[in-house]
This record gives sequence, C-alpha cells and structure tokens, in this order.
Amino acid sequence: MKKILLSAGAILLIAGGLRAQDIRTSDVPAVVKSALSKKYPEATKVGWEKEKGNYEANWGGKSGEDNSVQFTPVGVFVEIVKAIPVTALPKNVATYVKAHYKGAKITEAGKVTDAAGKTMYEAEVKGGDLIFDENGNFLKKD
Repeated sequence: MKKILLSAGAILLIAGGLRAQDIRTSDVPAVVKSALSKKYPEATKVGWEKEKGNYEANWGGKSGEDNSVQFTPVGVFVEIVKAIPVTALPKNVATYVKAHYKGAKITEAGKVTDAAGKTMYEAEVKGGDLIFDENGNFLKKD
C-alpha cells in the first residue's frame, strides 16, 4: 500500500511541476530579467511564472497578461503570446473547435510568435490551450 501511495504522490508532484507556477521576481535569474528588459523595455509590472523549465513574464492589459513571453533559464527568447480578440483568430479555428468540442466556447485567444519569427495561434477551450498554424490548421493541444 505504501508503494501505491508513494507512486501516486510522485505522479501528482511531477504533474504539478508541469503546470505554470507563480514565482517571485527575486527567484528569476538576473540573465532572464535582463533579457526581458532588453527585448521588451516597455514591460512593466511584470508577473513571473515558471513553466516547463522556462521563465514566463506576463504584463499589460487589465489582467496583466496581454503579453506573455518565455525565456530559457539562460535568457534565450522562446516565444511571445499577445492576447487578441477571439474574433481575430483565423476562421478555421472556430470551425475546428465547433467540430471537436461540441458546445464549447473559445474563452481566450493569442497570437504566438516564436524565436524564428513563426506565427501560430492559441485558443483556450475548456481550460486547455489548442495550438493552430498561421492558417488556422490544428497542430496540437498544449
């Protein structure tokens, strides 16, 4: 019985570690904070999270999350997600959601630009993020 409980506890710990966790600014490496201020000098009132081993800075808008940018622990830019109106998503996104998530609504949307300049779109449905290419074709659930 102890083995089962320990295994279940380990699974919960691992799963919990994969989700974004709020962290204090003082816990963010200086190289990451410096990379943010160099790339996005307009970023103020920044909130920080740690997600999938990377550091995520959030700022702007009423919720403080109109911009969400990720850096590796050594300060390398990964991607930025800019909040957009749901109506600004490519039309294929709504079609996909309607067909695969009956009755569900897209609650948030974002335009993603990665380090290579590639554009994708993110749509939040039922608390999860769906990722689409620049034409609105489904890529993956994140």
